[in-house]
Amino acid sequence: MAVKALEIYLVTDGNGAEAVDFYKNVFHAEVTSFMLFKDGVPDCPKEHEHLLMNAQLDINGIRLQISDENPSFPYQAGVNMTTAIIVDNVEEAKTIYDKLKVDAENINLELQETFWSPAYANLTDKYGMMWQINTELAN
Repeated sequence: MAVKALEIYLVTDGNGAEAVDFYKNVFHAEVTSFMLFKDGVPDCPKEHEHLLMNAQLDINGIRLQISDENPSFPYQAGVNMTTAIIVDNVEEAKTIYDKLKVDAENINLELQETFWSPAYANLTDKYGMMWQINTELAN
């Protein structure tokens, strides 16, 4: 199996950059990646430029990921923490996705190529658990 990690992914309500600083301090973490919507979204609307697309913090070898909720969706407290399944190949992402999507409550984003991943999906399985599948290929 090619699962590299299971990681916590926090979704914030427009205050992601502030949350990064907070959790950096709480966990004495190193910020290893930080991207705002304006850095990743072509023709980003002015009112969304400050939103956090993704940040990654290293906490003694454990990665914590944070982003602001996509402005196309309402923020929902209580369902703003997911588990990110990190895999190292597209085939493994597809295998896991095909199993998790059976009787899924909701598929927010079908498995597909994105600008950050060759195979990414976001869904809520039949037990109400929220998952992100993210393929990270070695450089």
